Amino acid sequence: MALQGHLHELSAKHQKLEELIEAEMAHPDWDDVRVAALKKEKLRIKDELERLRSSIH
Repeated sequence: MALQGHLHELSAKHQKLEELIEAEMAHPDWDDVRVAALKKEKLRIKDELERLRSSIH
């Protein structure tokens, strides 16, 4: 199923972004702009995941 593969890929990207955000924020001099951009992308992927999951049901 192509849709399931796409969902899995998006979920993996979402998790990777979470890890990047945590790693960036672990540094004492973390970059606010980079973290904000990562969070924005993570939210975009979350919204896409929710949209695709709702279209399945």
